Amino acid sequence: MDIKIKVLMLNGSPRENGNIALAFNEMEGVFKESGVEYENILLGRGVIRGCIACETCRKNGKCVFEDIVNELAVKFEAADGLVIGSPVYYGSANGTLMSALQRLFYSTDFDKSLKVGASIVSARRSGCTATFDELNKFFTLSNMPVASSQYWNNIYGWEPGEGRVDDEGRQVMRVLARNMVFLMESIKFGKDHIGIPQTEQRVWTNFTR
Repeated sequence: MDIKIKVLMLNGSPRENGNIALAFNEMEGVFKESGVEYENILLGRGVIRGCIACETCRKNGKCVFEDIVNELAVKFEAADGLVIGSPVYYGSANGTLMSALQRLFYSTDFDKSLKVGASIVSARRSGCTATFDELNKFFTLSNMPVASSQYWNNIYGWEPGEGRVDDEGRQVMRVLARNMVFLMESIKFGKDHIGIPQTEQRVWTNFTR
């Protein structure tokens, strides 16, 4: 591949070798074959507090809390794609991951348009699609194309490593990675040969006025 592509992968599981890590490994194999540079960061065990709506980021260009979120911001800006993975907790994503993502997306003012996003989830039984939808909202609020696969990006397992027997889930991850690579390469090519879509000045409205 002539065009160098970078992907940032954020693992929201507290288990270093859990089923999200297993799913990421399936994607990483495709990235390696495709010459994609990637970085995999485990967030689920971190101490990451939530946003306090102080708006300091609007003045300083970064979050007021000096933790990994500001480090992720630099990596995210340099990346062509972002992969987010989380186990299902009560039909939702891991709370630590959500705190990180909310602060990351809100505190950064760089243009995220046309960076490709992909979310993956793991569960013992159910809650995958709700969590999948929850994570995808970060992308669709930011002009980021969302990579998809041949099924929703789920892998099933409870104990670490149980996802290995989910042959369909592991295949879904490989297909997702190939589709993501294609999208990122195509966007790079399009920017160079076609140009980006026309933009408009952003309109902001509140429902109360």
